[in-house]
Amino acid sequence: MTNAKENLQRKDNDVKKERTRKKPVPKKEKANKIEEKTKKEKKTTLNKENKISKVREKREQGTVKRTRKNSRLKEEVRMKKSPLKIIPLGGLLEIGKNITVFEYEDEIVIVDCGLAFPTEDMLGVDLVVADTTYLEKNKEKIKGLVLTHGHEDHIGGIPYLLRQINVPIYGTRFTLGLLRNKLEEHRLLNSTKMYEINPGETVNFGKIKVEFIRTSHSIPDAVSFAIYTEVGTVVHTGDFKIDYTPIDGQKIDFGRLAEIGENGVMLLMSDSTNSERKGFTKSESTIGEAFDELFAHCIKRIVVATFASNVHRVQQIIDSSVKYGRKVAICGRSMEKMIETAVELGYMKIPQNTIIDIDMIKNYPDECLTIITTGSQGEPMSALTRMAAGEHKKVSITPNDLVIISANPIPGNEKFVSKVIDDLMQIGAEVVYSSLADIHVSGHGCQEEQKLMLSLVKPKYFMPVHGEYRQLIAHAETAEKIGIPHNNIFIMKNRKST
Repeated sequence: MTNAKENLQRKDNDVKKERTRKKPVPKKEKANKIEEKTKKEKKTTLNKENKISKVREKREQGTVKRTRKNSRLKEEVRMKKSPLKIIPLGGLLEIGKNITVFEYEDEIVIVDCGLAFPTEDMLGVDLVVADTTYLEKNKEKIKGLVLTHGHEDHIGGIPYLLRQINVPIYGTRFTLGLLRNKLEEHRLLNSTKMYEINPGETVNFGKIKVEFIRTSHSIPDAVSFAIYTEVGTVVHTGDFKIDYTPIDGQKIDFGRLAEIGENGVMLLMSDSTNSERKGFTKSESTIGEAFDELFAHCIKRIVVATFASNVHRVQQIIDSSVKYGRKVAICGRSMEKMIETAVELGYMKIPQNTIIDIDMIKNYPDECLTIITTGSQGEPMSALTRMAAGEHKKVSITPNDLVIISANPIPGNEKFVSKVIDDLMQIGAEVVYSSLADIHVSGHGCQEEQKLMLSLVKPKYFMPVHGEYRQLIAHAETAEKIGIPHNNIFIMKNRKST
């Protein structure tokens, strides 16, 4: 009985196994299923690759970030990068007190900090500086102050800023040399950190980097800036002109500007001072010929007024004086300091026994004497203004003087300069100024030079700076001619404190 039951049980199990056993799949059907499976896998892989490719593109554009979840690397879209804030505190819709703030996330870098001359309605005012309230409120963000060059409208406001915020300063050799004199007068030299930067070098502030690029202007060691952030590159020209034959042989670095332009520039901020003038600005080297013509047959005492900081102009005046056998006396404290600094740093070369003390001028005949003085802008307390008014203690103008004003009036100073010229003529002196002879060239580029800068840098956006409203508009029109879309050009105003 037991054996019979076991046999029956085995048969039942065999039947069940037979029922559950899969039927054999035909070869054709099996091949089709494998092919469909392979296609699905390929499609899934392709979709994944496309997704990864798109995510990578977004990551490069800065619109995605990586997160790790469940041990897998996932990509998720995030907000766009922080904006770069460019805040002009001075220098727009005016001439002078240039200062611009570049703010990116928790960092601020300041470009220049100048002053301006007071207008006629500013009675009792000696100097005008920018309102730096915004910087004072955000002083913990400030990483440094970078300087394009050493003119007063770019460095003159620094002592007043340093009284509120002790900020490190970065500039070229001559720029810092002039600044040291200024800070010493204000008793701020010992408390101020200054770093000398050569053209071609880059200062890394963290999220903001600033590259110094050699340019040409009416003062040695002028530079433009390439300002780098994650948002893009901004080129700030500073004051510039295109001088192919500069006195010191230091030409603008066209190659580097073009290279930066090829790499992509988001915004160009460019000097607009001469944007209404067509053509090119003449080279500074042409002034030497004009001085030689005036000096060659002159038997009068020559008094030359020019900007104290115009080292190359002063050098040419001294060269002509030496050539025609004249001693040179310096009048004006700022002029004396500038020449002293330039000689010390090697930016001027003066033969021995050429310079005499201003107190010694009575010991030389008029035909053997040149006086270089400040006051080319008719400033009320300047040396030339006091000479014209008969109030200078050491120099008295006579009909036997040839007075050369080697400068153009800064906008707003025209009446002051005209008054000085009239006063000098009433005394009987012969006066030569830029309307009568080619004794001055600008340190700023005209329209063709501005076109060249735009063509080299090739910016996406453009912001004209350093000029009054009409000059900014003229520069904007020039940019449109070069191909910058109208909607990509910004005419800005100085920020007002709130």
